[in-house]
Amino acid sequence: MADGAISERIETIRNVPGLDALYAETAKISTAPGWTRRDETAPADKQQSDYVPAHWRYDLCKAALDAAGRLIDVSLAERRNLVMVNPIPGKGVMTTKTLVSAYQMILPGEKAPSHRHTAHALRVIIDAHGAYSTVDGEKTPMETGDVVLTPGWCWHEHGHDGDAPAYWFDGLDVPLVRGLEDMFYQDNPVRFDPNPKEVTTSPYRFPRDEIARRLDKAIADNEGFHGPRITLEAPTMPTMTLTMERLAAGAKTRRQRSTTNRVFCVVEGSGETVAGKERLPWQRGDIFAIPTWTKFEHKATSDAQLFCMSDEALMKFARFYKFEAD
Repeated sequence: MADGAISERIETIRNVPGLDALYAETAKISTAPGWTRRDETAPADKQQSDYVPAHWRYDLCKAALDAAGRLIDVSLAERRNLVMVNPIPGKGVMTTKTLVSAYQMILPGEKAPSHRHTAHALRVIIDAHGAYSTVDGEKTPMETGDVVLTPGWCWHEHGHDGDAPAYWFDGLDVPLVRGLEDMFYQDNPVRFDPNPKEVTTSPYRFPRDEIARRLDKAIADNEGFHGPRITLEAPTMPTMTLTMERLAAGAKTRRQRSTTNRVFCVVEGSGETVAGKERLPWQRGDIFAIPTWTKFEHKATSDAQLFCMSDEALMKFARFYKFEAD
């Protein structure tokens, strides 16, 4: 636009006869008066997530995966998984605002080819013997009770040398990465690592027995917010906090909330979580999600062990973290 035309536009805008005309002019220059959009541009009076507490039963999802095992070959789908979709409209296939989870199954003899993506990922192995994950050339076992990490942009593939289907929980920070518009993905030109290094000890694997030994030494929170709990260190996955917690039969945690999105996987036992107004009864293998700033408390009906994936590390890094207890 020529300088003369710009000058004319400036004068037109400066001398608009009223608010309606001003709003029309601001729209032409791709702006919006912030004083009319306070709900979008100003700080909220209170924190409120659009997502809701939700629960997924392992036995039902396992049945669906078993059916998929008959109908979907990994050569067609690469990953045979069921995503935990928060039961609210318009949010796509995400579990919370920053986290997504899924159940995945692989059949004996199958191999899921190598790929990589920006998002960080992890697996909590629910039922498996003989399964493995190869991450950047290291082949590690995936046995029942293990936790296996896949930091962002690491090549990773899965396989199964056992004789029964393997099932696990997948957790990723995909919604966060997509929100930042940084979700890159790449298939590996070499579909399967031809010569992986077989290891049992790796910073990417927390074996079941090691977790148990560490929990044996852990103590419960002295204010009652959690039972004996350990952190699974994942410095290469800085958007996530990963914990494992024990609750003895009859134990109850203190009601609390924080600016943290959480997804739990029940490793052992049974119980109930009250989240907001929802009662979420859970048992081994189940998954449940608690969105940010939602009050919750756990009660175990049998000796239980809960894995939790959250964005607490990110909230603390950004100085967004707040905590409140009853």
